[in-house]
Amino acid sequence: MDPPRVVSLAPSATATLDALDAADLLVGVTHHCAPGPDAGGTHGVEPVAVGGWVTPDLNRVAELDPDLICTSDGLQAEIAAACRERGWRVTHAEPATLDAVIERFKALAVAVDREDAGATLVADARRRLQAVTATVEGAAAPHPVVYCEEWSDPPMAAGNWVPDAVRAAGGRYPFVEAGERSREVNPRAVEAADPDHVVLHVCGHGERVDPTVVHDRGWEIDAPVHVLDDSLLNQPSPALIDGIERLAALLYPDAFC
Repeated sequence: MDPPRVVSLAPSATATLDALDAADLLVGVTHHCAPGPDAGGTHGVEPVAVGGWVTPDLNRVAELDPDLICTSDGLQAEIAAACRERGWRVTHAEPATLDAVIERFKALAVAVDREDAGATLVADARRRLQAVTATVEGAAAPHPVVYCEEWSDPPMAAGNWVPDAVRAAGGRYPFVEAGERSREVNPRAVEAADPDHVVLHVCGHGERVDPTVVHDRGWEIDAPVHVLDDSLLNQPSPALIDGIERLAALLYPDAFC
């Protein structure tokens, strides 16, 4: 059987395929994806950009003769359905917790016939998380309260897997329950929680966020403001494990020096 021709319409799927050493199967991606240097190698082509994350050109996708389409998140549910209507095989996921994100690695690996790589990636992710847990549990400081902001206009506390990520990094997150969607926050609620750290990971902005935006609101909080590349916390891919390690190092600098 010939290797599948894969079109990834989700940056998280593209990043996961790269971590699975399966980016060589890609023939199409979105403008928001960052395929690795080996992308398209199996088919001898450079992956073609087929549009945006929520605005792909399915006619352009059809020209690539795909064997598999990768989508993610509820915002792409209709796109996944449209691809299935065209007769394409689709692997779609809407992970809402950290465990679901990690299990998605395995499912995507199975979809591209890289099961062994998937098992290795999952095991490595869990090993790294266990290492973080062991380190923060050994720290003398109490677990700090962390406010994570996914969007700033209006301010929105991050949901989905971010509450799990904060707890995995040794923090407390009283703003949104794990698995729930991000939501607009009441400034008084943030003040009442008295966060020890504020983390900005504004969707689509990378690290291009001015941390003074928080203090300019007049919120009565006294906490350092950190800016993380949004892919480290917003993307349900192996980058999330990197993000948890980065977050833990911010919360417990002495333990991770």
